[in-house]
Amino acid sequence: MSRNENRTENIDPEFLAEGSPQPTSNTPPGLSPDNNPTAPSFNWAVPSEFVELPSQGRFYSEDHPLYDQTTMEIRYMTAKEEDILTSKALLKQGVALDRMLQNIIVDKRVRVDTLLVGDKNALLVGARRTGYGADYTTTITCPSCDNADEYTFDLAEPPINNVAETLATADDIVQTQEGTFKFLLPMTKVEVECRLLTSADEAVFSKNLQKKSRGNQSSGTMTELFRTYIVSVNGDTSPIMKETLIQNMPARDARYLRNRYSEIVPNINLAQHYACSNCDYETDMEVPLGVDFFWPK
Repeated sequence: MSRNENRTENIDPEFLAEGSPQPTSNTPPGLSPDNNPTAPSFNWAVPSEFVELPSQGRFYSEDHPLYDQTTMEIRYMTAKEEDILTSKALLKQGVALDRMLQNIIVDKRVRVDTLLVGDKNALLVGARRTGYGADYTTTITCPSCDNADEYTFDLAEPPINNVAETLATADDIVQTQEGTFKFLLPMTKVEVECRLLTSADEAVFSKNLQKKSRGNQSSGTMTELFRTYIVSVNGDTSPIMKETLIQNMPARDARYLRNRYSEIVPNINLAQHYACSNCDYETDMEVPLGVDFFWPK
């Protein structure tokens, strides 16, 4: 849903930097609308759109700007955001997407690093959709025959997983007052407490993986993710207890933990059907958020 009227009062101050177009009359230098009645005058505003939040604002603290908010307003991308996305310095630091997103968020009280991961994903898809359209064409390599296909994904209305329904029907999941979730693992009968991750947590997770990879330390993606979102084990929050569980968890418990956690994370569902043009391989595939996600062909 877009709102394009009377938006000049909320334009990002950085957008109105020196040299950028100003939302004032289109009067040549040295003239005013009074002494140049034929000059066209206009006020224009950057269009904006309201994006539905997968979290529905349910899992933020009461002092967070998004507490109990079901939507969030972002303005359309401009050439300034494209400059951010192509900045070599920002790309090297891995913060280009966050900087772009922070720039288009209308409510400047909201910091990108405090967004829940699912809400951030929804905003990124919304920004891409308003900037370049709902069709996302990228190259997909078939997992079966290695054939490279150009495939078009539809970003128009990605479904949102219904966390409220899951919590209402799952007897084994308990939501705490702190916004964490507890459930028992089937094999070990250990009670695990998990928390929802923010954009800042996601960044730390990625840095830890890169650091261990450079140091030739063995750390799988899944075990590192467990370290990031597990809060306590049988009420014990010590790192030793959490690491002991992670290193000794039976495969059945690990699979259960992954599946249960994915059900309680508010997010958009980016899985779409893919069929290889070279062989009979078909599957539901996550939309790849590659380097060309914001640079359509």
